[in-house]
Amino acid sequence: MTRHPLFGLLLAMFGALTLTPDALFMRLSGMGGYQMVGWRGLLMGVVMLALWVLTSRTKRRDLAVLASGYGIVILACQYFNATLFSLGIAHAPVSVVLFSVATVPVFAALFARLILKEPTRPATWVTIIAVMAGIALAVFGGERAQAGFDRNAFLGALAGLGVALVLVMNFVILRAQPQIPILLVIGLGALIAGATGAMITGSTAMMQGQIWAIAICGLVILPVSFFSLSLASRYTHASNVSLLLLLETVLGPIWVWLGIGEAPTPLMLMGGAVVVVSLAIYLWFTGRRVTKRAGRGQT
Repeated sequence: MTRHPLFGLLLAMFGALTLTPDALFMRLSGMGGYQMVGWRGLLMGVVMLALWVLTSRTKRRDLAVLASGYGIVILACQYFNATLFSLGIAHAPVSVVLFSVATVPVFAALFARLILKEPTRPATWVTIIAVMAGIALAVFGGERAQAGFDRNAFLGALAGLGVALVLVMNFVILRAQPQIPILLVIGLGALIAGATGAMITGSTAMMQGQIWAIAICGLVILPVSFFSLSLASRYTHASNVSLLLLLETVLGPIWVWLGIGEAPTPLMLMGGAVVVVSLAIYLWFTGRRVTKRAGRGQT
């Protein structure tokens, strides 16, 4: 079945918006780093693997693809994504981690050119620059950012960069290798990460904190968002998916503000406005371009 030219962009936007309250529920859980890794990974992995069992009609082929080099890379990407993000949020200022994760579109443009040989249009580079400037205002405009970098902040920045790197690798490979079963590889990667986090935390400590909050992350937010984002990467460029993923960086603090009363500063709001407007303009022009191209193809 032929997909609408905007299908990939709209699916990526849906996935990114679903992911935006993730940080709020992580904060509400009151859990430590590896404890969050354990709960988020185990719950997300169980959901996605259950969906694979229920929906896949090519289980033997899927398992064979899983054992391939690309399947193992995607599994590893999900493992490190699940681990690094939780550890970064637990031990470093959120602003530092989010700014580092915001380098996703830069990695996406570079990886798409190196691996897929896809050209990155000048409009994409301009949007990347505008979005990065807006995020710099948003995440470094808060009061916590004035304290400067310490050891934990430095490690948090490295964790955020690691998340950005593995996310982009995930998107690019799934676009280049459409035969990879998304539910299976991402679900298994999350499950292994969760098992690791649970073993390090211990059974007693795993039951501390607000389990309901982290359950919403693992059972709903993560499976829906990552499946949507990963599937979207097969219908639009990885740089487009990555740009939309930055909505979490801007809208995440707003969810925290609404949920637990941590109000963003004027600079954070200004940075968020820059990001949202930049993305809106880019998507509008991209939508016009792909629609015109599809119209010419039909005539």
